[in-house]
Amino acid sequence: MKKILMDKNRVFSLVCLTLIVALMLVPTGFEKQMYFNAEAVKAEVLSTNESTIYETGLIKQGAQTCQIRIMQGRYKGVEVEATNLLTGKLEFDKLFRVGDKAFVLLEKGEAEEILFANMIDYYRIDKEIVLALVFAVALIVFSGSIGVRTIMSFIFSLLCIWKLLIPMLLKGYHPMLISLLIGVTMAMVTLILVAGFTKKAYCAILGATCASFMTCFMAIIFGNWFQIHGAVMPWSESILYAGYSGLNLTMIYQAAIYLSCSGAIVDLAIDISAAIDEIVDKKPHISSKEILLSGLNIGKSVVGSQATTLLLAYMGSFIGIMMVYMAQGTPLLHILTSQSIAAEIVHTFVGCIGLVIVSPLTALICSRIYTSVIEKNF
Repeated sequence: MKKILMDKNRVFSLVCLTLIVALMLVPTGFEKQMYFNAEAVKAEVLSTNESTIYETGLIKQGAQTCQIRIMQGRYKGVEVEATNLLTGKLEFDKLFRVGDKAFVLLEKGEAEEILFANMIDYYRIDKEIVLALVFAVALIVFSGSIGVRTIMSFIFSLLCIWKLLIPMLLKGYHPMLISLLIGVTMAMVTLILVAGFTKKAYCAILGATCASFMTCFMAIIFGNWFQIHGAVMPWSESILYAGYSGLNLTMIYQAAIYLSCSGAIVDLAIDISAAIDEIVDKKPHISSKEILLSGLNIGKSVVGSQATTLLLAYMGSFIGIMMVYMAQGTPLLHILTSQSIAAEIVHTFVGCIGLVIVSPLTALICSRIYTSVIEKNF
């Protein structure tokens, strides 16, 4: 039996690898050349000139001139002068220093000569790769083969969001239905990769799926009740002006509520399911009622910590807004009724309610499935 399960797990892992490769190759449908006669390259800053920059209060405006050496592409080794335009916005502006690696856009002429070099941002691709490798190595060292499968599920989920979810949202598909379908699919793949074809994985999948449906329903109900417009999401209004005015931003916001807590729902479902699986393994004759009560007791402790974790995660995303309100001396009632804070309140509490729901659901499902297996064996 164990050998059959191992074979199933290997086959499923191979299927997931195939899907990952397929998703990498599948186009999103939105690939297009943003700049004509231009090439993006990595470059090293050799010298800088800030003589044309002027300060207005906290912000700097003007342009920084940089002498750069191109480090890749057909112009590798070529030294040119590049311009770093400052817009007066701290979130976008940066001043380069000698030795910095920059992401530069080269504009070319008809004879392929460089006409203009624009300093876009710091070059961070290599740093991002290093960070991803540290994450992967840490997982593999501490989790072994499960860590490898976790990395697979991570990549699969990332590709599902980038290659499927976002393009479908832009094409006008129903946001909540698409998010629910993709969210449940990611949950199933993740749980089977991590837990294999086992009862604890099946129970966790069923619990997470039921909780996902209920969380989506609550996201719609409370989102509409609070009258939160989807434009509250950062950059969302820019989508409308980019030619996608028919998108329902409010429904996308409500779908995002579910997606942001779906990972925590899956995590809690497998925590309870795995704990019950261990209990049944140690006490094979346990009754359905005892399994349910054990699952509920386990859930009480886990839900408390998970809800706090979810709250802290959401708090980090809007702490800047809270600081602005506090610095201005805005009354608490005004803060709570503002759309930006109300949107985060809906986001936080709907997610936490989803966590509360998945605990008893998974415990109940485990009590049914494990009891039927016990009765069958004995």
